[in-house]
Amino acid sequence: MKTTSHTATAPTVDGLITAVRAGEHGPLPADLVATSVFWVHHGTRLAGGDTTYLNQYVLVRLGGSFGGCAFEAGQLDPAICRDFSGVSLDVLLRAAPLPLRIAALDAYLSEIRPHRTAADRAEAEAVLLPAGTPEARARARDATVAGLLDIEEGTRVGLIGVVNPLVAAIRERGGTPLPCDFNLRTTQWGDPVTDDMHEVLDRAEAVVATGMTLGNGSFDTILERCRTRGIPLIVYAQTGSAVARAFLGDGVTALSAEPFPFSQFSAEPTALYRYRAASGS
Repeated sequence: MKTTSHTATAPTVDGLITAVRAGEHGPLPADLVATSVFWVHHGTRLAGGDTTYLNQYVLVRLGGSFGGCAFEAGQLDPAICRDFSGVSLDVLLRAAPLPLRIAALDAYLSEIRPHRTAADRAEAEAVLLPAGTPEARARARDATVAGLLDIEEGTRVGLIGVVNPLVAAIRERGGTPLPCDFNLRTTQWGDPVTDDMHEVLDRAEAVVATGMTLGNGSFDTILERCRTRGIPLIVYAQTGSAVARAFLGDGVTALSAEPFPFSQFSAEPTALYRYRAASGS
């Protein structure tokens, strides 16, 4: 499946932040306060695997919403909780480190248009992940993400941000994964993992990318490369789920949005939201 090539001036994350700060998407961020900034750090090793995932998140609470962004080791210091809690949202969008800017932007866009409201209006499909073990919930989540792929047998699928159950889910749908990650060298099954996303973007016939690409600054590059090549881009996002949604139909073909609290923080049923670009976008 191919998307229509993009020819107009391509929006970027920085452009979205500028528009939000100018009040083009809703209330002026200068009039809003980020009540709380959180630092969360956890590790996970799924049964049967040999990889320990070390995940770090910064979260911003704005009104009735949370925004979240995963970040790499050394990108942020825990002092951000002291320095930015209770600060104008405009300050976070203008002056904070990139992962915190993304979390603040995500909180803003989630507050003005919650995912649950989009589901109520049939703009998104709500999918309830079942109660259960981390392994069962991870398999259900990644099968849901893979379900957004409209691919033929043997399609080369670039996977930027490797999660082993998602590698398996892509294979189960007939795809050939091209895994790319900064922190892993092989998948659970011994597949080589490259750290060169350009190599993957050149070869892939479809791309699945994690929202963490927003936090490390690579999202715009992935977005533009997929636009230029006219190939589908599916984003699975805990990080910046409402931010990625802003590019739906403008480079992003489909989105699995998982707002905070994320599935790994609960054994109870939790929702994620699947979006698809309108036909012909």
